[in-house]
Amino acid sequence: MPVPEKVSELLWPVVRTMPWRMIAAAAGLGLLLAAYPGLTEDEPGGRPALIALRASAVAFALGAAFLLDDPARHTTAAVPTRRALRHGLRLALLVPVAALWWAASLLAVPEPARPPVAAMTVEAATALALALTGAALAVRRGDSARPGQAVAGFVLGCAILTPLLCPDDWALFVGPDDPRWAAAHDRWTVLLCAVLLTGAVAVTEPVRRSARRRLRFPSGTSDRSRG
Repeated sequence: MPVPEKVSELLWPVVRTMPWRMIAAAAGLGLLLAAYPGLTEDEPGGRPALIALRASAVAFALGAAFLLDDPARHTTAAVPTRRALRHGLRLALLVPVAALWWAASLLAVPEPARPPVAAMTVEAATALALALTGAALAVRRGDSARPGQAVAGFVLGCAILTPLLCPDDWALFVGPDDPRWAAAHDRWTVLLCAVLLTGAVAVTEPVRRSARRRLRFPSGTSDRSRG
């Protein structure tokens, strides 16, 4: 079956099984966090806005951690459609929503207090990529049809522990007035690339042990017979 036909047949079932309520709740919480300094302070400073945007990015990532939750996972796993296509459709539906949400979050921060947009976008993209990669790895390595809760816990733990445990020389969560700002966002960019690469590997179909054995011994002979 050609790939375009597969996509058209899978699109509506994927739309129906997407965790839209969780994503909408995370997006709403993220927007509220981003707008909070502007709503509560007459002249919000740069640091409250920075913290609010980072919290907003984490909130949306927590919702995105549930992207690959699928009660029918063990049924769809048997269909002749590659995992990369099934997961890619979910990602394709999420990305426009995430882009619109992030633009709204940035606009919710008053312009005088808004941190550098490009740098903050890299941070938000890394948080989102970490959540999605964690979900893909959980699906690849485990049997749970709903790994989102565990993945969300992992993402939240990373957000809390990284500022506490990261050495000063490798600090990630610094302010725009900190001399380490540029170096920190170089590290954010490297981290984003590493997470995306891991995610690309995670969405591929794992090679089963029996398949690996057949590749090593195409004649059908076993390890023992060759020993």
